[in-house]
Order: sequence, then structure tokens, then C-alpha cells
Amino acid sequence: MMKEIEFTLNGTRTRTETQPGERLLDLLRERLGLTGTKEGCGIGSCGACTVILDGKAVNACLVPAQAVDGRELVTIEGIMQNESLHPIQDALIRHHAIQCGFCTPGLVMSAKALLDENPDPSRGEIQRAIAGNLCRCTGYEQVIEAIQDAAKGGKTQC
Repeated sequence: MMKEIEFTLNGTRTRTETQPGERLLDLLRERLGLTGTKEGCGIGSCGACTVILDGKAVNACLVPAQAVDGRELVTIEGIMQNESLHPIQDALIRHHAIQCGFCTPGLVMSAKALLDENPDPSRGEIQRAIAGNLCRCTGYEQVIEAIQDAAKGGKTQC
């Protein structure tokens, strides 16, 4: 039996129906057409599907779609600022911290949740924030440097 839910998605009030047992990941990708959130493992181990729910980074593959009813959700599609890349995205590019790009949306969302909560994180705090995001191409040094750069307002020379 379908259930209607209403929530704020990327700043816009959204109403849709969900099926029992439907994952948030599937709702976003298949019903709402927001394909920036990727499915990697489907068991919450890789972080490719990371979104921000009520200010916290969560794995969309583990969240029941009906659980977002009445809540605020931000996906990678919702973080642009004035038609420009988010500072985290810009820093990742400048620090050459992107290769295939599959993990990038999840890394960006984990970093954004961290910087929204703590605008001046330590290296260890950054490492903990992205610990659930697996990247098989870049390693993590450039990613950490990019997040540090974004926290400083993008002023670090690469």
C-alpha cells in the first residue's frame, strides 16, 4: 500500500508516494530523478549514497523512504550556490581529488555535513567524517587537503 509523505528536499517542499520497504536511495533516483546519489554497495559500507538528513550525513541505501516524512533532506543536486559549484566541490577539483567521480557526491555530502556543523575541523575530524566513504581511485590525502581548503574559504594554494 502506497503512503504519501511530505518533506523538504533541497529547500523545496516535496510531496510524493512511497511503497512499503522502499529505500530513500530508490525514491531519490527512480521516482524523483535525482541520480547524483549513487548506489555502490547497497549495505551502507561505501558512502556513495550519502545525503544530509536533518543536518546529518546518512546512507540513503539504509534509510526507509517513509522515514523522511516531515524532515529536511539535502542531496548533491541541492548544494549549488548561485549556479556555482559548492566550495567543497571546487576544492576537490583544484586539489585533483577526483578521478572516476563515482564516490564524489557522497564525499562532498559527508564533508558538507561536517563543515556545516564544524567550520574549522581538525585533520582527525575530517578523517572521521569521511571514514564511511570509500574511494578506490584517488586515495584520501588530496580529499582531506581539499576539505581543509574549503574550510579555510578556498585560499590554500594547491
